[in-house]
Amino acid sequence: MKIRVLLKSLLCSYVLTGIFLLLLAFLLYKMDLKESVVGMGIAAAYILSCFFGGFLMGKKTVSQKYLWGMLLGLCYFLLLIGVSWLSEQRLDMSIPHAATAFGMCLVGGTLGGMLA
Repeated sequence: MKIRVLLKSLLCSYVLTGIFLLLLAFLLYKMDLKESVVGMGIAAAYILSCFFGGFLMGKKTVSQKYLWGMLLGLCYFLLLIGVSWLSEQRLDMSIPHAATAFGMCLVGGTLGGMLA
């Protein structure tokens, strides 16, 4: 039961990520944003998507909401790395960048679960 909720929440997180990234691409096209702003937009997309997914997990689970939110953040990150690996046959992230993305995904999911 909880695995099904996890998968649904993860799917919602990725749909939300797609929406955020499409919006960011549109803003980049229209406003010629700087690279630093785009980087912050991508980070915000990771955090907000994991937060929303963790919030959904927290609403559906009765106990240990923060742990389920953290698990969602972990699954989000692993899927992100997996898709990157499959598409390019290599990781296109440095270790510090991957560690930062991992932390953002975990914190976003955990906070979402806690605040549910």
